[in-house]
Amino acid sequence: MKIMQVNAVYPSGSTGKIVQDIHNYLIENGYESIVCYGRGKKVNKQHIYKTAPEIIMKLQSLYSKITGYAYAGCYISTWNLIKIIKDEKPDIVHLHCINAYTVNIYKLLCYLKDNNIQTVLTLHAEFMHTAGCGHALECEKWKTGCGKCPQAGNGRPSSQIFDRSAKEWMMMKKAFKNFDKIIITPVSDWLCERVKQSPFLKNKPMQVVLNGLDTKNVFKSVDTSNLRKKYKITNEKIILHVTPNFNNPIKGGKYVLALAERMRLDNIRFFIVGFNGNKNMLPPNIQAVDLTQNQHELVQFYSLADITLLTSIKETFSMVCAESLSCGTPVVGFKAGAPETISLSDYSEFVEYNDLDMLETVVRKWINKKKSISNEIVQCASDFYSKQKMVENYEKIYIKINR
Repeated sequence: MKIMQVNAVYPSGSTGKIVQDIHNYLIENGYESIVCYGRGKKVNKQHIYKTAPEIIMKLQSLYSKITGYAYAGCYISTWNLIKIIKDEKPDIVHLHCINAYTVNIYKLLCYLKDNNIQTVLTLHAEFMHTAGCGHALECEKWKTGCGKCPQAGNGRPSSQIFDRSAKEWMMMKKAFKNFDKIIITPVSDWLCERVKQSPFLKNKPMQVVLNGLDTKNVFKSVDTSNLRKKYKITNEKIILHVTPNFNNPIKGGKYVLALAERMRLDNIRFFIVGFNGNKNMLPPNIQAVDLTQNQHELVQFYSLADITLLTSIKETFSMVCAESLSCGTPVVGFKAGAPETISLSDYSEFVEYNDLDMLETVVRKWINKKKSISNEIVQCASDFYSKQKMVENYEKIYIKINR
């Protein structure tokens, strides 16, 4: 059996690492595996294809921003990808995040549909069933057809001139129409329930497959003496906030700052990993750390923390929750959709969004608990979030649809 995965990036980023884990597992277990991706450096390995040079990807981004069609255009990369599919003749094409101006989504879906190619579509975000928005938040126009998009230029990639949301919705609906050889695999129960409300995806077969981590070799509790020495930590309690972009409003960074201000007299230090603002403007109880792509370094911060703080408005999974729990650190934060459904309920707690009083209450409730429960958390999380379970679940799907 030959499986081709398609993603925006490889092997960087959370989805890029997931694709890599699946690819490695397939090869180790005797399958033929191919990966196609669009953004980032070229990976010079057999059966790994970058569909276009980076300059082409940037031009496609510019074209989309001018025309307002975020998921159309992309003629060169789409032609290259379809050519690879024709040449490789995979039994199954597994689509992940195919946004970021890397491919013409409509043309790709129609090609797979018209050629009866078995397709797995993993939803890591909402843009496929909303036909645009990565997070639809409170807007429900995606259930009826969009138009006059309230998130244009914010949660939805768009032009400053044209609102194509209604047109793109119809294009996505048409692309999925009569696409019978497809199974949808949302990464959380919450996301699955959202997809079931989509007029053009609700009748497709679905199966939730949680994202997985390397809980055996990477995401586990580790020694933190180096960090304690580097940051001169003695007996302070540590609250950790991890984000790819602290300034993105959807990540709720303002609540981290507000909570730190409330707790400025406590023997508590906040660590923000992924801070990209003016560090000189931060209060003294906040330690800003640049975003790291080194997973082993990130694990040290998770292991160092007494709790991990999640303040997002919405998340479709939350790798931060899974990573933190795998390292033995409880998670507290706002209810954001998926996090409260994928986190281990005995070792996490979430409150209503924007309720800073309740957030402070649960932070104080959990801040002293880690020492007595950390080993329990690691034991539970190491199996629940294991990449082995994830890849085996995908393997079962591949076998089932390829009969």
